[in-house]
Amino acid sequence: MKARSLKPLLFILPSFLLAFVIIAYPIIDLVRLSFNDVGTFGEMNGFIGLLNYQDVFEDELFVEVLLRTLYWTFFVVAGTIAVSIPIALILNEDFYGKGIARTVVMLPWAISLAMTAVIWKWMLNPDYGMLNHLLLSLGLISENMGWLADADTAFPLQILIGILVSIPFTISILMGGLTSIPTDIYEAAYLDGSSYWQRLKTLTLPLLKPFINIAVVLNVIYVFNSFPIIWILTEGGPSNSTDILPTYLYKLAFREGEIGLASALSVIMLLILLSFTIIYAYFAMKKER
Repeated sequence: MKARSLKPLLFILPSFLLAFVIIAYPIIDLVRLSFNDVGTFGEMNGFIGLLNYQDVFEDELFVEVLLRTLYWTFFVVAGTIAVSIPIALILNEDFYGKGIARTVVMLPWAISLAMTAVIWKWMLNPDYGMLNHLLLSLGLISENMGWLADADTAFPLQILIGILVSIPFTISILMGGLTSIPTDIYEAAYLDGSSYWQRLKTLTLPLLKPFINIAVVLNVIYVFNSFPIIWILTEGGPSNSTDILPTYLYKLAFREGEIGLASALSVIMLLILLSFTIIYAYFAMKKER
């Protein structure tokens, strides 16, 4: 009996070891670095306790960047979910050209974030960008605009781009949820005389809720850690006015050589995401009981 009970553990042991090497070890090493004075080239200069964390929290820029990261994450995720749900509902219906429509919606997912950001940076160029050319031809602006030169225009545009690039992934999750809903319940509701909006409110959205929760959690993790869009478009500028935590972390580590501070910031980011995931999952599961 004992040998038989241990057999499944032996089968999954390689997976656990691989997960430890790929995931657990880097996190453990990151925590170790955050408690030490680390030189520019990664040399360890001694244990300093919580000093790196103290320096991070005392940096006025950290609070500003943290709030901007939360703002960025909330609006990108909320906008993505709000746009993706109706698109997924439309794509789930039967209509002519359904396959082409699905392909067009999912096609941007095949393009890397870096390439997408490069294309948008070209489109927003103040001298020869497509956006200025279009708005000038429509008479909506009288001169070329430097869209990325001012945070008041750059950051909202980055949020908009963040929403656009997150839609295909979110729709794929929602489409999986919609296809798993049995059609029998819709037929029964239709025979009972319920309208489309009644079926949407009482059947579709409640049954789709677990998939919406999954999309929210995955998008929060994905968007919170997103680096290419902000970095390629503005590098966090002008004057750190569009920095979010990943770009701020990059500058600490590779421009200023503050490896210890960057490690502490990484641990803080990990704890923020872990706390959000646990709290959101708790309340989501509590409502489903």
